[in-house]
Amino acid sequence: MSDPIDGSACLRGDAALARAFAFLGKRWNAVLLGTLSTGPAGFRELARQVPGISDSMLSDRLSALAASGLISRRVDEGPPLSVSYALTERGRALMPALEQISTWAVEHLPES
Repeated sequence: MSDPIDGSACLRGDAALARAFAFLGKRWNAVLLGTLSTGPAGFRELARQVPGISDSMLSDRLSALAASGLISRRVDEGPPLSVSYALTERGRALMPALEQISTWAVEHLPES
């Protein structure tokens, strides 16, 4: 006999998923996190690695990811001045879930 379903646990889980996908579902957030999973990168490097993102959108998304604690921003004094972005521990903790979603997408979603 199976255990009864805990409705309150389902509601909490649904609310957590809704929060996660509201943030990760914003265009480019998950893509930028995935790109940074290979190591730190500067603004220009990220712009090259994520085709189609405008500089203003990239700046906006990097600010949001930093504010959420998923990435860090490091400024190296010049000359020339350089800024690099890297996953934080919190961001690295998200990588297994993003990898699973990516694998699922490859296996189950047609390319458009």
